[in-house]
Amino acid sequence: MREEQSNPMSTVGFVGAGRMGAPMVERLVKAGHEVRVLGRSTEKCAAISELGATAVTGLDEVAVGAAVVVICVFTDAQVRETCLDGGLLAAMPADSVLVVHTTGSPRTADLLAAAAPGISVLDAPVSGGPHDIAAGNITLFVGGDATALESARPTLAAYGDPILHVGGLGAGQWVKLLNNAMFAAQLGMLREAASFAAHVGVREDGLLEAVGHGSGASRAAEIAGARGSVQSFIESVGEFLGKDVAVVREVAAEVGGDLGLLEGLLDVVVGAPAGGKPD
Repeated sequence: MREEQSNPMSTVGFVGAGRMGAPMVERLVKAGHEVRVLGRSTEKCAAISELGATAVTGLDEVAVGAAVVVICVFTDAQVRETCLDGGLLAAMPADSVLVVHTTGSPRTADLLAAAAPGISVLDAPVSGGPHDIAAGNITLFVGGDATALESARPTLAAYGDPILHVGGLGAGQWVKLLNNAMFAAQLGMLREAASFAAHVGVREDGLLEAVGHGSGASRAAEIAGARGSVQSFIESVGEFLGKDVAVVREVAAEVGGDLGLLEGLLDVVVGAPAGGKPD
């Protein structure tokens, strides 16, 4: 586990203190930042206060004095609604940095940057779960200007490690979407293999344990093996994985491409045809 380090005191705005966002806020507070977090209800404001952050009820208040504003909501549509329709971008100080952790379309990052030329936008989707954030080692795939990333790095380092600069604006989203497509495809392969194993009388838990020690090993096999069932793991992450699969299919179609051989394997996992939505 990485040692927590204190960073110079700065003000950070935060939208989306939910399953993933709450441990980020807690890490930011512990790192010495003043964190202003949007809370839409009395209960949410109380939970934010328990994390040591300042709960505010308006998006304009989130941005007050913030050098960095982080958004960690569930969908791409919520990012656009919050930043554009909700006025978050308009309320941010000039030369501040907006960090978008939500997985979505690379085009959304371009849209946000075009709407606020005085603001630097970083698309920085994450790989990992709340336990990784709590330990300070969630992986960040960051797209955008390198100087803006260096400006935001002391903030992101409160919970992110490694922080990977993967290219220009939108590149972070492409890397995350392709990463998740490959992960889903690996689960699809595992489920097909488990189905055939059952047909020939081989136990699934035995197969998964053996694969973990062989050349077919993968992160997907490791996690599914710990469950003893591929389908059990797919069901536990279906909501999140299905959302990302739908997004990668949509944005691939927007640029005139397709996912080739990955498509059939993704169908195995999310139960939806190419171009459709997960069940």
